[in-house]
Amino acid sequence: MTAAEPETPRTASSRAKDHSPWNWLLFIPIVVPLIPALFNADAPRLFGFPRFYWLQLVWILLGVATTTLVYQMTKKRGNQ
Repeated sequence: MTAAEPETPRTASSRAKDHSPWNWLLFIPIVVPLIPALFNADAPRLFGFPRFYWLQLVWILLGVATTTLVYQMTKKRGNQ
């Protein structure tokens, strides 16, 4: 009689079964802040802050909004 083989933990690829097109939206908060032309100016200033600084806060809000939208659209509901 042979001993049963130990169960191997599930790999990340076996868990990642969600191929929703909504996931492509997650590239927006990654790619948009990497466009240098958006930062290449001092004006307009918002409350005395140059564009670079207040755009950093906009990128945070964009990332949170995009992530929330994708989560809400892809989460499993009920017994689906």
